[in-house]
Amino acid sequence: MSNNFRHGGFSLIELLIALIVFSIGLLAVAGLQTVSKQSNFEALQRTSGSQIAFGLLEDMRINGDAMSIYLEAGELGGDSRGAEPAPNCTGAAVCNAEQKATHDLWFWEQVLDGNLEMDGDNATGGLVLPTLCIGGPAGGIAGIYTVTVVWRGSASMSNGNASACGSATGNYGANNEFRRIMQIPTYIDPTS
Repeated sequence: MSNNFRHGGFSLIELLIALIVFSIGLLAVAGLQTVSKQSNFEALQRTSGSQIAFGLLEDMRINGDAMSIYLEAGELGGDSRGAEPAPNCTGAAVCNAEQKATHDLWFWEQVLDGNLEMDGDNATGGLVLPTLCIGGPAGGIAGIYTVTVVWRGSASMSNGNASACGSATGNYGANNEFRRIMQIPTYIDPTS
C-alpha cells in the first residue's frame, strides 16, 4: 500500500509569513494614524493662530485712537500682561481708548495662552508656547499693520521666515526649527 497523503490547508511557514505581512500592515496603519493626528493638531494650531490674529486686528481697527498702545505692546505670551486690567472694558464698563487697548491686549494674550479654557488649574486651549508680535507704522498712522503669531510645532522644519517674533525665547529649538509662524497683514486707517 502506498502512503501518498495529500495535505490540505496551511503549513506553519505559510502561516508565519501571513502573520508577518499582517503585522507589517498593522504597523503601517498605526504609523499613518500617528502622522494623521500630528497633522490634525498642526492644523488646529494654525486655525487658532489665525483666529487670534484676525480678532486682534479687528479690535485694533475698531479702536484706532489707541494704535500706539497696540504697537508698544512688545511680545505677548506667557502671561506677560499680568492680571486683568481695570476697568475690564466689557459689558457696561466705560473705558477710554487707551484702557480698551490695554484690555484688548490682555484678553488676546489670555486666548493665546489658553487661559480662557481651564481644566482645574490647567489651561487647556491656546497654542503651544505662543508668542504674538504687532508691527505697523510708527505713530499709529494709516498703513499696513501686521500681527505675527508664533508657536511650537511638533516636527522640525526649516524656517525661512525673516520675522524675529519669538526667535529669542528659546522655546522653539536651538535653531528655531520647531517655530511655526503666521503673519497676517492688513491695512488700517485709524482716522476712519
